[in-house]
Amino acid sequence: MIVEHLSLVDFRNYATAELTLHRGPNVLVGRNGQGKTNLAEAIVFLATLGSHRVSSDAPLVRDGYDAAIVRARLAHGRRTVLTEVQINRQGSNKARINGAPGRPADLPRYAHVVLFAPEDLQIVRGDPSARRRFADQLLIQRTPRLSAVLADYDRVLRQRTALLKSARARGLKAEALSTLDVWDDKLIALGSEIIDARSRLAADLQPGVTAAYASIAGADHDPRLHWAQSIRGGDPEEGALREPQGPGDAEDGADTTAELFRAALLAKRAAELERGLTLVGPHRDDLVLRVRDLPVKGYASHGESWSIALALRLASAELLRAESPAGDPVLILDDVFAELDAERRRRLAGITAGYEQVLVTAAVEEDIPEVLHRHVVRISAGTITDERPSSRSARSGTGADDARPGTGADDARSGTGVDDALSGTDDDD
Repeated sequence: MIVEHLSLVDFRNYATAELTLHRGPNVLVGRNGQGKTNLAEAIVFLATLGSHRVSSDAPLVRDGYDAAIVRARLAHGRRTVLTEVQINRQGSNKARINGAPGRPADLPRYAHVVLFAPEDLQIVRGDPSARRRFADQLLIQRTPRLSAVLADYDRVLRQRTALLKSARARGLKAEALSTLDVWDDKLIALGSEIIDARSRLAADLQPGVTAAYASIAGADHDPRLHWAQSIRGGDPEEGALREPQGPGDAEDGADTTAELFRAALLAKRAAELERGLTLVGPHRDDLVLRVRDLPVKGYASHGESWSIALALRLASAELLRAESPAGDPVLILDDVFAELDAERRRRLAGITAGYEQVLVTAAVEEDIPEVLHRHVVRISAGTITDERPSSRSARSGTGADDARPGTGADDARSGTGVDDALSGTDDDD
């Protein structure tokens, strides 16, 4: 897959933006705080329906505005697809595909992206929520319909937890909560699907993580990953991390995930009522990472931590590459090279250079290995300047109210300027 053109309206610091990208490496260079990562973040949103920097959508909308628009022209072989999402500060987002209304949940079917960013170190060293987020965003790209399952699970979880809090405040016992069983059924149905999908994902990532880690670190430290699942007694919030678990775990016998989930809820019911919390489910699970048979968190060196974080991303890219009929995912390396030593820079650049399209951002141009140093775009105060050898033309003035005529926010909202830049899309291809 190739991102041929990106258009933004009221996204982060951009009033409007127009960015043309090429096959192979593309380099965005600019000082910190100029808007490089915002461009990468917009592309990632189309693929994962979320940001790698914030947990809610509101910060993506330019200050003082109610909605942001992200449009991208994507090339899948000879087929071109125009995708668009309207990110609302409040309320549900909206999407269009080839000009026709669609669901935001459909966008990951067309946009496959793997992002490498400094925040990836939090996947390794941060709270369990960072690892769950990594896994769930990859699940959405791998199986787009799971975005709806994850959203429904979060909704049911909030409603069930609200019921428990209300019962706690009123001093009610379990037998007085007839509706709790109804919420249990919904939580189990949705949560079991998420747990099983995550378990399959970990198993499918394992070979790629092992190979990528050796390529990046230059050593075989036997990296391993498995889920500590609350339905099987592993809960990071309670300090319990059991060994590898998943569907078909021998000690679980023939019990299905749903049966184990239900049994765990019953066992925790008294504690849930006492604390007013839902204590069992995929929202309590953790992806446990190990190298040299030790947990990465708390034991791994800085270099080992970076190697396992990069290995997770590379394995994700290889998994999507193997499964997607659309070709390679787009690789985005967002200010990563500044975090790595010279040897890891060289190894990472060599591995990623072979993908159909790579987008690299950097504050210092010299940080970028030569193999990725091709098409250069400079970003300064939201202004995008394309330095293609054939045409060193300055594109739209962005992030400022005095943008070049024809690319102002009002024109872009009505389609003037932005849609023209994306014209020529064949809806029937």
